Amino acid sequence: MLNFRFDRKRCAKLALGAALVGSLAACGNKPDIASRNLSKDVIPGTATTVAAATPQSQKNLRSTAQLPMTVTAININVPRSLTVSEANLYYPKADIVWRGELIGDRHAQIKQIFDTAFRAGTADISGPTGVILDAEVVRFHSVTEKARYSVGGVHNMIFKLTVRRASTGEALGPTRLVRADLPAFGGKEAIDADRAGQTQKVRVTDFLSQAIRHELARFVAA
Repeated sequence: MLNFRFDRKRCAKLALGAALVGSLAACGNKPDIASRNLSKDVIPGTATTVAAATPQSQKNLRSTAQLPMTVTAININVPRSLTVSEANLYYPKADIVWRGELIGDRHAQIKQIFDTAFRAGTADISGPTGVILDAEVVRFHSVTEKARYSVGGVHNMIFKLTVRRASTGEALGPTRLVRADLPAFGGKEAIDADRAGQTQKVRVTDFLSQAIRHELARFVAA
């Protein structure tokens, strides 16, 4: 069983920051992540929530390499209809808020992050059934400069995932709505992380690579 948990002290800190600015979402009610009996916290029956990993869950994650599938293709869709905000507010209202790279085509940047993460997360999974992963990004709401250099927040990522049989294109199950929430550092912690090479892009990419491995394990266990 995979068991990813938030750092509760960090969550409490983030929740306090949210209360101060009146707009950041509290994170104390995020459920644990597990390959079976996963708590639901978005849309009952269709959504799963992925929380931050612990060292033990990182160790357990290696078992997903034994999944009875091989990912033969990955299709990432970031609809152009998703709104983007570059406003330097605590919590801009938009589908995409991303400041982990230089200003540019945010849709293309998010697509590259997901593609890199999914390929890294499935690279060593090898099994008899070839599958295709179709992912559609619904939301990618990170933190602005104003939030990052003060209270921090949450990298909130939501995507739809469909797993299809490579030989026929047939969906092997219903499309899942996955919500991946990673605590975003704030203040000195954010600066120290950057200096250590743990930039926002590095952390988010690594977390999404764990999220797809978990979701495939959960798919098989269902």
